[in-house]
Amino acid sequence: MRYKLLQEGDIQVCVIRHTRTFLSKAVGTSVSLPMHEPFVRPSRGNNKHFFPFSFVFLQPTGYMENSISYSAIEDVQLLSWENAPKYCLQLTIPGGTVLLQAANSYLRDQWFHSLQWKKKIYKYKKVLSNPSRWEVVLKEIRTLVDMALTSPLQDDSIHQAPLEIVSKLLSENNNLTTQDHESIIVAIAPLLENNHPPPDLCEFFCKHCRERPRSMVVIEVFTPVVQRILKHNMDFGKCPRLRLFTQEYILSLNELNAGMEVVKKFIHSMHGPTGQCPHPRVLPNLVAVCLAAIYSCYEEFINSRDNSPSLKEIRNGCQQQCDRKPNLPLRLLHTSPDLVSQEATLTESRLKPVIVTSNEIHVEVERNNTANQKMTASVGNDSEPNLIDCLMVSPTCSTMSIELSAQADRILGCYVEILKMLSDYDDWRPALASLLQPIPFPKEALAHEKFTKELKYVIQRFAEDPRQEVHSCLLSVRAGKDGWFQLYSPGGVACDDDGELFASMVHILMGSCYKTKKFLLSLAENKLGPCMLLALRGNQTMVEILCLMLEYNIIDNNDTQLQIISTLESTDVGKRMYEQLCERQRELKELQRKGGPTRLTLPSKSTDADLARLLSSGSFGNLENLSLAFTNVTSACAEHLIKLPSLKQLNLWSTQFGDAGLRLLSEHLTMLQVLNLCETPVTDAGLLALSSMKSLCSLNMNSTKLSADTYEDLKAKLPNLKEVDVRYTEAW
Repeated sequence: MRYKLLQEGDIQVCVIRHTRTFLSKAVGTSVSLPMHEPFVRPSRGNNKHFFPFSFVFLQPTGYMENSISYSAIEDVQLLSWENAPKYCLQLTIPGGTVLLQAANSYLRDQWFHSLQWKKKIYKYKKVLSNPSRWEVVLKEIRTLVDMALTSPLQDDSIHQAPLEIVSKLLSENNNLTTQDHESIIVAIAPLLENNHPPPDLCEFFCKHCRERPRSMVVIEVFTPVVQRILKHNMDFGKCPRLRLFTQEYILSLNELNAGMEVVKKFIHSMHGPTGQCPHPRVLPNLVAVCLAAIYSCYEEFINSRDNSPSLKEIRNGCQQQCDRKPNLPLRLLHTSPDLVSQEATLTESRLKPVIVTSNEIHVEVERNNTANQKMTASVGNDSEPNLIDCLMVSPTCSTMSIELSAQADRILGCYVEILKMLSDYDDWRPALASLLQPIPFPKEALAHEKFTKELKYVIQRFAEDPRQEVHSCLLSVRAGKDGWFQLYSPGGVACDDDGELFASMVHILMGSCYKTKKFLLSLAENKLGPCMLLALRGNQTMVEILCLMLEYNIIDNNDTQLQIISTLESTDVGKRMYEQLCERQRELKELQRKGGPTRLTLPSKSTDADLARLLSSGSFGNLENLSLAFTNVTSACAEHLIKLPSLKQLNLWSTQFGDAGLRLLSEHLTMLQVLNLCETPVTDAGLLALSSMKSLCSLNMNSTKLSADTYEDLKAKLPNLKEVDVRYTEAW
């Protein structure tokens, strides 16, 4: 039978025959026996039975003058002789005995095992606090572990208390041999199967991983411990030493002969053999360990730049000689003798590279007039600069070449490789993309060519994933901040190719839920040059982008439009797409010419091709009401619907029109007043886009996958909405 370990206040009433005694504190350094009300005064007639023990008799009110410490309890026994009081415990103390009576046998046994446990723990603390011979200490540790494993008490402290005792023992004795280390680790291993090691014990484990990474203890004992940490830990911020131990354990695996193959097998064991990892905490914990390890690689370098300018100072141009004490933007913790001479000649060689050397880090800083001009042009802007501007403009980072120590380089390679492994799992990729979206790396890492080159694999995996929740994380978290898209685009500090990754990111993002027009405007403002260059080299994605810019009138400047047209006509694929664009424009002008019907209804079972054929047959500039109800049209027909300038009412009842079509309509048909989406496969992802259609007066979402939250959001953002049908939806 299992019992709960007594906590403070668990024992409330104990009876000694007819005289009541009370125990309020059974856990701690002592046991106190106070009086509790109500108290029933015993009658004299029932006080005829006496026992051969020294009893503690209390008055109707008051407490014992002194508590009974656990160290004073010499023995705890269950009363079992004939005619003994029911459910009593006998506590033997110096000078007498105390009887405790419980309400039932289960409660009595709970008290008995709890008091025994506390008494033994006190004894082991005393014995192990003053170790004489380590053979005896090791034997006592094994006995302590066996006692914890066989105890009928069921409480976290039953296993934690021995671990804390051993942890304190190890922290106070630093002269142990390696063999002693391993013997102690093996002895306490059974307790670690279901318990996290205490902080001091984590320090001990970290030391062993660093000193003996090839020890079998690392594989046989530490592996299940680390697996449990990764599966169950909720916050490394509250227990950072658990993270540090996990980090050192993975590095010790990397030191084995098979190296990263062993690490790969460990990561696979954490994910599991199925396509879905059953442990939701594994990925966030692994990413936290990777981020901390990567940061540690640059930590000394970051600390050595304690006098470097802040981001705002960089933007405001405060990196001038009069504003900052050293001309050299780096002040290392360990200076070399040549540093003084370098500083003395710095003013004479401003255009030359300057090499700053420490015992572990080499930094090459090149100053150039271009960077200074950019920095000067930004004076007066008080806003905090974004990351890319900082890396491109800062003299300390613009052309920085960072060389890490051999150890830091191994750590960096190991943990970037782990990020690559994590990105290969389909079920982990969405969460990984979300965790990395804010770019949680120091700017020194982003300026390090080796790091960004290795991390490029992870970004490519995001760009290749068709799921919107994955590739949307390539963009910044919010407006005004930079994302991986900006970092790896041409001109970004991480771009090391001719724009192939940039083109693939643009291709996948154009098909996502992001507004096409808004995305094209952003490209036209910030990346028009790279787009034209890639189009000039025959990249089909960039050719499509330039054609869309012309089609949607994104470019206002005539000279820029002519330059784009010249770029398109310089390649075969561009020439073909531009001719198709011109043909569509002629058809569009014909379609939008005034005239034609004001109302139009397509026959049932009509398709997208039928609609396209009908609209290309004449002018529909006056068409205000279009019904496609009960037809077979899909989201593909949205490309034709957005060309109807006067359309105010659209009926899509019982069609296959979906979210992609809704997003396109919301960008172009801003004057639409009536929209019927009854029995269509639209979801919240598409319905949320309708919030930009401020002219909507009537909206039918009957029998769709509308949620209550989306419905409330639409009501708040559509002020003119008067008629709404949400029957047979979650919002009904």
